[in-house]
Amino acid sequence: MNEDFLQRLYALHYVYPKPLNRLKRLMTDDPELIALGKKSSAELAFILQIGQEQAGKLKSAYQEALRIPFRDIYAKHKITPVSYLHPYYPESLMELADPPAVLYAKGRADLLLFPRKLAVIGSRKATPYSRTAMNAILPELIDERFLIVSGLAKGADAMAHETAIKLGGETIAVCGSGFLHPYPKENARLHNIIEEKFLSITEYPPYMQPARWNFPMRNRIISGLSQGVLVTEARPKSGTLSTIEHALDHGKDVFAVPGDIRSPLSEGPHKLILEGAKPVWKGSQITEEYRQLTAEK
Repeated sequence: MNEDFLQRLYALHYVYPKPLNRLKRLMTDDPELIALGKKSSAELAFILQIGQEQAGKLKSAYQEALRIPFRDIYAKHKITPVSYLHPYYPESLMELADPPAVLYAKGRADLLLFPRKLAVIGSRKATPYSRTAMNAILPELIDERFLIVSGLAKGADAMAHETAIKLGGETIAVCGSGFLHPYPKENARLHNIIEEKFLSITEYPPYMQPARWNFPMRNRIISGLSQGVLVTEARPKSGTLSTIEHALDHGKDVFAVPGDIRSPLSEGPHKLILEGAKPVWKGSQITEEYRQLTAEK
């Protein structure tokens, strides 16, 4: 990879942290961003479909950012920037309509290439039933070398990471904020463990704080990284099910844990089962599904 181009890409993403499909608009006639700093505000506004005042501020910020030694700063903070050209960048993310242009990674970035990944997600208000379900299902998955992907949110996400770690498996946390603003605070210790021993990633530069709209965007990466998605507990209208929508859009397998018919948090999984998700209560049901797919190929 051309280091000069990467510096320009990091500078652009730092001041305009948008997905690759948005940044590619600037690369149509300038694939290495060589002429970006020379474009007028009017040109930038037209290409990016933004206001001219915003384009002027973007141009100034970009020119200042070009002087920032990103590689050195990220290395100092143990952050590995994984651009869309990096050998660790997962091919499956390029199947998204809006792939991340850069993933910022802390920990073992090579885990991005782990061949078998399963997303395990659920409600932020998950009950102990989610942990019980994970304790019943994940051991066989870990034994079959599945890596567990989740979003490090409160509730089911944290349970998924903790269960994978407890079972001696691997895990990836996909975060909805930059590394200078870990979220949520309640999971700070778990986040530190994942950064040190496993892998934490985000598409947001380190300075970016958590915001409501970050998390639906984060969900597409959770789905995009994974072969399938397992849902424990969720309400029918929730962020959890937005991840499922991404999964279905990209032909991913969806598994759902049946629950207590009296619990509102069972409504989401039951709705998914009604719509065609596979009901599961033991890990072998998932591993057998992938054995059959492999045999068919």
